[in-house]
Amino acid sequence: AQNAQQLHERIQSSSMDAKLEALKDLANYSRDVTFAQEFINLDGISLLTQMVESGTERYQKLQKIMKPCFGDMLSFTLTAFVELMDHGIVSWDTFSVAFIKKIASYVNKFASDISILQRSLAILESMVLNSHDLYQKVAQEITIGQLIPHLQGTDQEIQTYTIAVINALFLKAPDDKRQEMANILAQKQLRLIILTHVIRAQRDINNEMAHQLYVLQVLTFNLLEDRMMTKMDPQDQAQRDIIFELRRIAFDAESEPNNSSGNIEKRKSMYTRDYKKLGFINHVNPAMDFTQTPPGMLALDNMLYFAKHHQDAYIRIVLENSSREDKHECPFGRSSIELTKMLCEILKVGELPSETCNDFHPMFFTHDRSFEEFFCICIQLLNKTWKEMRATSEDFNKARKRLGRDLQGRMLKQGCALWVMQVVKEQIMRALTTKPSSLDQFKSKLQNLSYTEILKIRQSERMNQEDFQSRPILELKEKIQPEILELIKQQRLNRLVEGTCFRKLNSRRRQDKFWYCRLSPNHKVLHYGDLEESPQGEVPHDSLQDKLPVADIKAVVTGKDCPHMKEKGALKQNKEVLELAFSILYDSSGQLNFIAPDKHEYCVWTDGLNALLGKDMLSDLTRNDLDTLLSMEIKLRLLDLENIQIPDAPPPIPKEPSNYDFVYDCN
Repeated sequence: AQNAQQLHERIQSSSMDAKLEALKDLANYSRDVTFAQEFINLDGISLLTQMVESGTERYQKLQKIMKPCFGDMLSFTLTAFVELMDHGIVSWDTFSVAFIKKIASYVNKFASDISILQRSLAILESMVLNSHDLYQKVAQEITIGQLIPHLQGTDQEIQTYTIAVINALFLKAPDDKRQEMANILAQKQLRLIILTHVIRAQRDINNEMAHQLYVLQVLTFNLLEDRMMTKMDPQDQAQRDIIFELRRIAFDAESEPNNSSGNIEKRKSMYTRDYKKLGFINHVNPAMDFTQTPPGMLALDNMLYFAKHHQDAYIRIVLENSSREDKHECPFGRSSIELTKMLCEILKVGELPSETCNDFHPMFFTHDRSFEEFFCICIQLLNKTWKEMRATSEDFNKARKRLGRDLQGRMLKQGCALWVMQVVKEQIMRALTTKPSSLDQFKSKLQNLSYTEILKIRQSERMNQEDFQSRPILELKEKIQPEILELIKQQRLNRLVEGTCFRKLNSRRRQDKFWYCRLSPNHKVLHYGDLEESPQGEVPHDSLQDKLPVADIKAVVTGKDCPHMKEKGALKQNKEVLELAFSILYDSSGQLNFIAPDKHEYCVWTDGLNALLGKDMLSDLTRNDLDTLLSMEIKLRLLDLENIQIPDAPPPIPKEPSNYDFVYDCN
């Protein structure tokens, strides 16, 4: 309280040097929540906003005439403001239009000081994310065109904050404005600028940038949700014309009978024949095929794009299948509908972006119509895989019924469409995990994942599993499992001794605010404390200010049971954040709240803490480690028995001999 009072007075000093030093101290102290509460109680936020609104122009004039310290003064003022607001004590709805305009002006001036620009972008992002009214005001002050130049610079941190502001504007835009904003982003060539200056820049992409690119990717694909959830209106002539266009391109507008009454039946018969060749379920009225959502009209959009932009491949697929026997044809229409639905599931179209995920795919930034191109590659893959498996079209109905069943251990059966779709999904997922840099590279990866290759992978996995299910092996597993669990326990505790850097989540999702926690070497105390920046390597115990004796820990809770996950707020309710949250409860009301950087660290820490408390380690990571280590240990112990069949039962015990005369008496 005394520090807060003193700094409140010092930042109002008439001496510029004293004021600069006070603002520098304020920026550092504001990270502490106790100090922040006291300073805010003194109406400190209002004081800072007044300094920004009224004093900035005078500072800038003085800066040109006298000293360079006035830029630092503004930088420290904005830093202190950001730190204070991140504690969530003050509502964002309280700020004036004048303050917003002033912050926006720093972003609109490309020549702004880097630190001022960075903090201004951070403030704008928080305003947009935390207040609907401020979103509207910020959207009026900031245009995409004014943000683009910041992406063309070389400072990755500025680029990250810039994309974060774009994402925030995108996320909070009303549904009717979102597509309009996407069109503006396309006009400004945002995708190409990000590809050139961020993704393909000669430097590594850090985690925060990867997250913002992932968010932009998700928000872009979510624009497809409207079409995905729109049913086709069989009476809408414009929509029916799309189906006519598919037919025209496929069959090259074969000569059609005129509209005379005598030829109407002939025309209907020809249309029915062609729609059957195109692979629709309803040959008479194929519009009915697009009344199921998802994928709705999105499937038809994909089919038309493929027909127009990859016409040769489209015609080849349609004609190939129309010339096959019915039982071996790959129905283009039905395949496209099923595939579109699958791709939407893979890319999670319609779901909000995760708060912690960094899983962006560079190839989706290489084309303005990346989803459609993705579909075009995958529909050709599906046709190729279908031919390899010689699937029958009737099995689509069986596939729908069986999708929810457990198919583990079932033999792959040629001619089952269910397996075609599952194999195609596996091919796509395996190719995506390699993070291809372009769509062509993705296509090349798929070439190496043929149906035969997938069979080999599955067979190898199945054989490894079956080898370890015999009774003698299971008994051996049971015998050595305790020592493996002890090994895992020691590894978890060693990782806790090394410690982990955790990020702090707040109203701006997450930023470069860190804290570190580690276990003492004697496993008796947890040391933790805030950090200025992400550490390189381990953080010494003596640099961590706070301690928690392990003996004081009452319980470890996870997910929704965590105190910091019970708070209100959309960001707190995100499913991915819930899955990474855990808390240590101690004393009567004490708590230490964590959000792990990823699932692996979450498992390591929850396992380690449970081990400290003498409880079982129940994480997925422990199960996987146990399976892996048991498998390795058993293989090592059975090396001498290679190529020898291990019987399921021990050999029979022979009958007792008629006498024991052969026994030697040592006495």
